[in-house]
Amino acid sequence: MSLKVVEENRGEWAVLRVSGEMDLVTSPAVRQHVHDAVAEGRHSLVLDLSDVLFCDSSGVGVLIASRRLMRSCAGRLRLILPAQGAEDGSHVNRVLAALGVRRLFDCYPDLAAATGRTAAADRPLSA
Repeated sequence: MSLKVVEENRGEWAVLRVSGEMDLVTSPAVRQHVHDAVAEGRHSLVLDLSDVLFCDSSGVGVLIASRRLMRSCAGRLRLILPAQGAEDGSHVNRVLAALGVRRLFDCYPDLAAATGRTAAADRPLSA
């Protein structure tokens, strides 16, 4: 399976919708999209990982590097990791939790919550 990344703008947020498999071969594409968004001056970024079916250590590495990049430019990174999606629940959510790194990210169940301005939307889901 391949990887697909579709970019859209949602107000101040650049949203990257990622689908497919994030592995050693495909993860660099996600990294490039994140770098391109930052180079274009987008410092509020949402990675929608709802439709990622597989994520290995290289995919996790790209997520951690993306977090580091966004922090270095005083930006914001939010992940969409729904309880359901990508078939039996968010695969990435389970991988990040198993590795103990989910707590590093601001995670939301959907795009509305990730890009919303309400008080409830400003509170990330607990790790």
